[in-house]
Amino acid sequence: MDTLIKLQEIAVHMALEPAEEVGRLPPEAQGGRGAGVQGRTDVLSASPLLPRSPAPLPSAPLPCGLSSNTADRKAAAQAASLGVTHVHLPNGRLMPLLKTMMTTACERDCHYCPFRAGRSQTRRVTFSPDEMAKAFNDMRRAGAVDGLFLSSGIIGGGVRAQDKLLDTVDIIRHKFGYRGYVHLKIMPGAERDQVLRAAQLADRLSINLEAPTPQRLAALAPKKQFIDELLTPLRWIEQFRRERPAHENVKGRWPSSVTQFVVGAVDETDLELLSAVAHLNHTASLQRAYFSAFRPVADTPLENRTAEDPWREHRLYQASFLFRDYGFDLEEMPFDAAGRLPLDTDPKRAWAAANLRHAPVEVNRAAREELLRVPGIGPKGAAAILRARRQATLRSVGDLRQIGVRTKDIEPFVLLDGRQPEFQLKLFK
Repeated sequence: MDTLIKLQEIAVHMALEPAEEVGRLPPEAQGGRGAGVQGRTDVLSASPLLPRSPAPLPSAPLPCGLSSNTADRKAAAQAASLGVTHVHLPNGRLMPLLKTMMTTACERDCHYCPFRAGRSQTRRVTFSPDEMAKAFNDMRRAGAVDGLFLSSGIIGGGVRAQDKLLDTVDIIRHKFGYRGYVHLKIMPGAERDQVLRAAQLADRLSINLEAPTPQRLAALAPKKQFIDELLTPLRWIEQFRRERPAHENVKGRWPSSVTQFVVGAVDETDLELLSAVAHLNHTASLQRAYFSAFRPVADTPLENRTAEDPWREHRLYQASFLFRDYGFDLEEMPFDAAGRLPLDTDPKRAWAAANLRHAPVEVNRAAREELLRVPGIGPKGAAAILRARRQATLRSVGDLRQIGVRTKDIEPFVLLDGRQPEFQLKLFK
């Protein structure tokens, strides 16, 4: 089968797979260390970014240098048909990334997955390491991509599948001399030495837990072993970072590690999901967790289950960024009695409503950590405040706007020179 046709076949089915690298959130909702690149200082407390109606999300932006004319739109559509997606980098640039698989054949029977064993609607295609490496190199030389996200189905066990992934990246790195971005999946069942080799070759490694506990995973992916196959390799990566010299990696720095959860497929709670994230942040230096709202796929055991509300995915992302970038703890999250986050407001604003309305933060004296607790103030906004108040006292909301702080609805939570700004209570949210 022609290489391009193979890539197209994989891309069609990966569109059904839970999103892992970028998710289905608009760029400003993805937050983290790249937040605020479009003028936003606190993406977590922004107005809701997803439509409450079933209206589609905004179309993906075009790569840098392309306009919205018909020819460029056609070129972008052709690239997308091959599995090219565009990732927002911390500097705001869009990186064209080939997101693909070595094979769509799989012996595992994960209940949500379009590639599960026995699913007749998936056409199975397979690349050899040489084929995949050449396909990527040809696309890179043509300017179509500048990064690789490589995964695989599992045939013949996780060790064999991981070997093919490693061989592919080794060819890309050493035969073709590529030193750009590679995000590599670690297969369930991969051996420690394979994980080490992956860490030496890649910029980012992902091991998808899929569920927050062994019991939830058994209902979602019954052939996966939560601790031995998934959690332990994440810990190995952290051990490599702590115990081995970084120059072992081809770029002189150890890769970041990430994981993913399927949300809403097996009745897991937000408390369970975020407990797992908080634990991995502390024990495995997890760079971030990805959340993918469950969508039923035909010819799978969960095909009749209702799709999860994408707002739940969005709130989980916001809460995870509060852990990583804002200094919040799990115990501070506004869970309800069922262990769920509110869908109608973001978790930072919910915390502020409960804690800051009667104890607002004095902007002119607060430490950075206190400023980050205020809705509308993110890392960039806090830094701007700390700089500005060394020059003069901040006395009005207008002063905050002038230094680039997002001030929408900030008034109930702050004091400016000892006085609370005037604000009007809203009748409706």
